[in-house]
Amino acid sequence: MKRLMIAAAALALAACDHQAPAPAADTAETAAPVEISAPAGTYALDPSHASLSFRINHLGLSNYVVRFTRFNGVLTLDPANIAASSIEFTVDPSSVRTDYPLNYRQTHPQSQFSNWDEDLSRSQNFFNTGQFPEAAFKSTAVEATGANTARVTGDLTLLGQTHPATFDVTYVGSMATHPFTNAGAIGLSATGTIDRSQWGMNFGLPQNDQPGFLGDAVTIEFNGEFMQQAAPASEAAPAAETPAPADAAKN
Repeated sequence: MKRLMIAAAALALAACDHQAPAPAADTAETAAPVEISAPAGTYALDPSHASLSFRINHLGLSNYVVRFTRFNGVLTLDPANIAASSIEFTVDPSSVRTDYPLNYRQTHPQSQFSNWDEDLSRSQNFFNTGQFPEAAFKSTAVEATGANTARVTGDLTLLGQTHPATFDVTYVGSMATHPFTNAGAIGLSATGTIDRSQWGMNFGLPQNDQPGFLGDAVTIEFNGEFMQQAAPASEAAPAAETPAPADAAKN
């Protein structure tokens, strides 16, 4: 028994003496910055490969999605310095499309409009395009946030009011030479959320002790491709020297 106790003590001392293995090194590699193949320059939106929509909560039951069919964008790209890049967007709110499947006059007899798209675009409750025919966004800062992501801050103009808005952008892919245009191309996805009341669109919000039926938060989502535009023409050659007047030449 004595020998067993001595052996157990020796094993315990050995276990205490043995260093615990070092924790395994973190094998996760830091994501490398994305290499953008598209060269620096000005890029125009390809309208045939782009979508713009927004969603808003309806009655606390669902996120109702609406899209636009007419919008345009210009991207100034600097792949070597993303912070030097910029983007501008314009939207025609009268191009709003809901694909409302029912007879709008029957379901909304109080409305003066013939369909839901017309109500959204023309009513003073919503986009009021008779007075405000365009919405616009112009970036003021671009900040890289990851290997293939950036945060774009800018000025959003809607209903005649301009306030800051922020969008999270994901770089999807790029080409140095697009097979159809032989120029650079880049694809982006962007999403951002605003409170529509900040721009004066308050219809459907709770007020005067009445419950609301539309949310204030509106999430905007864009997906699309941009195509490089022709390089700017080289500066014109300096004008030829104007010949001296004949009388001066005689002197």
